[in-house]
Amino acid sequence: MKINIKNTPVPNGRPSADAVRFYYVYVLRCNNNLPYIGCTDDLISLLERHKKGHVPATKNKLPVKLIAHFAFSNKHTAFNFEKYLKSGSGRVFIKRHIFETIK
Repeated sequence: MKINIKNTPVPNGRPSADAVRFYYVYVLRCNNNLPYIGCTDDLISLLERHKKGHVPATKNKLPVKLIAHFAFSNKHTAFNFEKYLKSGSGRVFIKRHIFETIK
């Protein structure tokens, strides 16, 4: 699988009624320097919830910082990519291609 990594902002985080719906797989860097991987269709709102401590999985690991996100137009593909990133080889991918590029 070839992945093109770009540093692009989320347009405004919330799609308009006529916009194509995107599903985001995101990687946060937690205060313990470990990644947290998740999937959502509203990246901006979920990031706000993470940063305010409203997400149980990260509330004790604040502050968190968004270090990568990947947009997919297909929900199934997004969830499969999230599952891959949480696997052993996916964590190696994150370490080599994401964490090491933003030191």
